[in-house]
Amino acid sequence: MLASWYDDQGPAADVLHIGELPDPIPGPREVRVRVTVSGVNPGDTKKRRGWLGSSMPYPRVIPHSDAAGVIDAVGAGVDARRVGQRVWVYGAQSYRPFGTAAQYTVVPADLAVPLPDHLSDELGASLGIPGITAHRTVFADGPVDGRLILVHGVLGGVGSLAAQLAHWAGATVIATVRRTTDLDHVDPAVVSHAVALDTGDPAAAIRSYAPRGVDRIVEVALSDNADLDNAVAANEAVIAAYATRADRTEIPFWPLLFNNVTLRLLGSDDFPAEAKRQAARDLTSAAAVGALTVTIGDHYELDDIAKAHDHVDTGGGHGRILVTIPR
Repeated sequence: MLASWYDDQGPAADVLHIGELPDPIPGPREVRVRVTVSGVNPGDTKKRRGWLGSSMPYPRVIPHSDAAGVIDAVGAGVDARRVGQRVWVYGAQSYRPFGTAAQYTVVPADLAVPLPDHLSDELGASLGIPGITAHRTVFADGPVDGRLILVHGVLGGVGSLAAQLAHWAGATVIATVRRTTDLDHVDPAVVSHAVALDTGDPAAAIRSYAPRGVDRIVEVALSDNADLDNAVAANEAVIAAYATRADRTEIPFWPLLFNNVTLRLLGSDDFPAEAKRQAARDLTSAAAVGALTVTIGDHYELDDIAKAHDHVDTGGGHGRILVTIPR
C-alpha cells in the first residue's frame, strides 16, 4: 500500500516519508478500512515533533487517528457483512503505531463507525478527535438541556462541534472569538450570543447574557481565560478544559473554590472507552439529522502531507485540514 510514515521525530519535511509498505491484515475483532480521506489534528503533528519531550512510541509510525473510508476486510469475530460498509474512523493511532495516512488502516471494529450514505467522507474524517473531545466537554458532567454553555474558541475544530452538540442537546450557547472581525463567521442558528475577546470587558458582555452565570464552560486556553471564566461561572459550574497555552497554568483558586466550580481536564486519548462509544453514536446521530457541520479548510494530496502538517503546526486559518488518499 501507499503510505506516509516517520521513523524519527522532527520537522515534517525532514521526517515524513512516502512510499510502499505491506498491506495490513486485520486480526481478531479488527477491520481493515480502505481510506479515502485522512484528518490531520494538532495531536498528530505534536507526536511527530516530540512535543513536551515525548519520544517515539514505536520504531515506525504512520500518523493520523481520524479518517473516512470503506471496510474491505474483517478479522475473526467480526460480522462479514461489514465488508463494503462506509465508516468514519477514530483512534487509529492512539496507542497504536499505524494510523490513517495510508491506503489501508486496521483498527478494532468498534473504532470504525458506520457513516450514513448521505454524509460526506470529509465530514466523517472530521469527527474523530475534535468531535469526541467536543462531546466530552459538553456531556461529561451530565445533560445540558436548558443549561447555559459558554464555548471559547467557537470557530475552532473542537469549539465549533461543542457548540453544535450543546445546541442539539437543548442548551443555550454563548460563545467567544478572538477578534471582533471574527464575529461575522459565527453561526447565529447555533450560537445565541457571541462575544469578541478583544472588546473592552468581555466578562461584562457575557454576564449581560447570563446574569446568574454560565453552567458549563468549554475551554481551549485555560491560562488565558482563567480569570474571565471565574468572572462568569455560576455556582457549581464546570470548566471543561482541553487545552492551555502555559504548561503551568495559574487559576484564581479561592474564588473558584468559594463558587464550588469543578475544573475538568480532558485528554482525548485516555477518555473511557464507553464515553468514546457514546460520543461516536451521538456524533453520528447529530450529523445524520443535519445538526453538525464542519468547515473544511485545505485539502492536500498524500504527496503533500508535510505541507498539511506545517499548516496545522502554524495554526493557519479556520477549517479542518484533510489529506486525500489515492486509490
